[in-house]
Amino acid sequence: MRSFFLRTAVRVLLPMLLLFSIYLFLRGHNEPGGGFVAGLTAAAAWSLYAIAFDSRHARAAFRVEPRRLIATGLLVILASGLISTFSGRSYLSGIWFSLPVPGLGDIDLGTPVLFDLGVFMTVIGVTLGIVFSLEEVEE
Repeated sequence: MRSFFLRTAVRVLLPMLLLFSIYLFLRGHNEPGGGFVAGLTAAAAWSLYAIAFDSRHARAAFRVEPRRLIATGLLVILASGLISTFSGRSYLSGIWFSLPVPGLGDIDLGTPVLFDLGVFMTVIGVTLGIVFSLEEVEE
C-alpha cells in the first residue's frame, strides 16, 4: 500500500528536482556541479517517483528505457572526444564556439558541455536501471 501523502508530495517535488537538476547541469562549467551530480539529482527524483507509485508507473512516466539512455550517453561522450580528434587535437580536448541566440546574445558552447550531457544521460540511465530493477524484485 502506497502512501497518499508521499504520492501528493512527489507530484510537487518531481518537477522541482528536475529543474534543480538542470540548474546543476548548467552551473557546472564555471562552478562545482555538472553532468554527474545533475544526473544523480534527476535520477533521485525519478527514484522517488518509483517509490511513491511503483516501477511500472515510473517507467511509463519516464518514457525512455534506461539501457537506451546509457547507450546514447556513452555515444555522446565518445562523440565529444572524437570532435577534437577530427579537428587535429588530442582526444577530449575542449573546442569552444559562440552561438548567437536572439535576445540572449552569444552563448559559449563546447565539447565539455557535450561530454557533461553524455555523463548526465549515462548516470540517469545506470541509476534508474538499478532502481527500477530493485523495485520490480520487491513487488
